[in-house]
Amino acid sequence: MITFVLGGSASGKSEFAERIAREARGRIIYLATADESDAEMESRIAVHKARRPASWDTWEGPVETLPDATRKLAAGYDLLLLDCLTTYISALFMSSQASDDEIAWAESEKKILNSVSEIFTGFAETARDVPKHLIVVSDEVGCGVVPAYPMGRRFRDLQGRANQTAAALSDEAVFVAAGLPFRLKTGSIPGTYGSGDAALQRVAAHDIS
Repeated sequence: MITFVLGGSASGKSEFAERIAREARGRIIYLATADESDAEMESRIAVHKARRPASWDTWEGPVETLPDATRKLAAGYDLLLLDCLTTYISALFMSSQASDDEIAWAESEKKILNSVSEIFTGFAETARDVPKHLIVVSDEVGCGVVPAYPMGRRFRDLQGRANQTAAALSDEAVFVAAGLPFRLKTGSIPGTYGSGDAALQRVAAHDIS
């Protein structure tokens, strides 16, 4: 099972994904992709760390190793929670900005999207014969004001395409807004739209700080 959780900034998406993980049994590992690059990010990371149960393990490694790490960790854990896809893509994006040439960028974008695919397909291959669960959190960045700079627009489009890739490769997709989950896709009925089912609503019923 692969669950894709999408939402805007401070929408409650991470808290929602964490609550799904808390209801699970077995060994759980949190795949952290954020980098403590400044004081603000350090503070945000600290908040996330404080919410995690002590029983969860945490992976923090070089961002470029994430697809391979996801594949390997799936063999030893029952649930993997990746938070978030956006900071992973951002790191790859920043490392690809050596050239403004459109042809060169198109090639870089292709490589980044392929790496996103590898996270999902690698997990699926490893978990083919044994029940496992991967939860991937990502940001919806395309609903706001159009970025004023070309680099911002390029990242917005890249993130949107990555989210499409992730949703297509997931068994279920959930959009979280104002702390409320809405089911976008289910494993049995691909492309189903509407409010979350009873299980999602039960998880969402908790207060979100």
